[in-house]
Amino acid sequence: MPAEWEPHLATWIAWPHNEEDWPGRFEPIPWVYGEIVRKLSQVERVKILVRDDSARKVLERNGTNMAAVDFYEVETDRVWTRDFGPMFVKGAAIKWNFNGWAKYDNYAADDAAGHKIAELSGLQKVTPGIVLEGGSIDVNGEGLLLTTEECLLSPVQARNPGITRAGLEAQLAEYLGIEKVLWLRNGIVGDDTHGHIDDLARFTDAETVVIVSEEDPLDANYQLLRENLEVLREYPVRVKTLPCPAPLVFDGVRLPASYANFYIANETVLVPTFNDVNDRVALETLAECFPDRSVVGINCVDLVWGLGTLHCMTQQEPL
Repeated sequence: MPAEWEPHLATWIAWPHNEEDWPGRFEPIPWVYGEIVRKLSQVERVKILVRDDSARKVLERNGTNMAAVDFYEVETDRVWTRDFGPMFVKGAAIKWNFNGWAKYDNYAADDAAGHKIAELSGLQKVTPGIVLEGGSIDVNGEGLLLTTEECLLSPVQARNPGITRAGLEAQLAEYLGIEKVLWLRNGIVGDDTHGHIDDLARFTDAETVVIVSEEDPLDANYQLLRENLEVLREYPVRVKTLPCPAPLVFDGVRLPASYANFYIANETVLVPTFNDVNDRVALETLAECFPDRSVVGINCVDLVWGLGTLHCMTQQEPL
């Protein structure tokens, strides 16, 4: 599986329509998506799953490069293409099973949409037959994969009950070309996927991992992030830290606001920001990690109310 920073043919997304995913705050969400697509359309093709022409209307108004956008009428339950879409490897689209993060009942349309993306790509479709979400793993393109025990091995929201660590590693080796899995422990507080790696730690090159770190010992993330940092430092990678924004709470819910949920596109890196003092620190840190790309902040205060941001909503199709 190529690393995310390797050249893309396109980015796949699904246009937002399910108001229940942003209760009381849906109105700005299509415009947030519009800004993301506008930025992506400047550097690569964007392939969008839609139900109607509302996406086109937004994008035509906000200055998107429409020549770089394709629309496909495909039903979805939600918009988290990273998780229900296929993972693209060289010459094939790997479509794992999707079961709504072992939490939600309405996921059949998303699972079917993932198969449709694989078919639309024109690549060979491969179906391993187990559950795996794109947000639960990150790869360096040279045989290393990052994930968490909480997501892939926990009996809570269990994706594949009965499959052992060794069994999962064998599947990752067979279908994604993985030689070594770097297991971290728990994901961040507020992550309803139960431990996705893309809110916690990400490769920025073949030998470097950035991981979020909390400085406030009273914060619920403090101890679990310290433990993950200690585990990561035992692996043969360079380690850099990203700050955490101050806790973002809406309607009594702690939201999974994380700078690690950035998306690496051709020539640019889109980074979630949260109107926080640490936005600048995160952007500067990632600019150091990606000196040959423009690093751009996208305000995700509204988007994260849907419990995901930029990486969750995108899926790269490599050249």
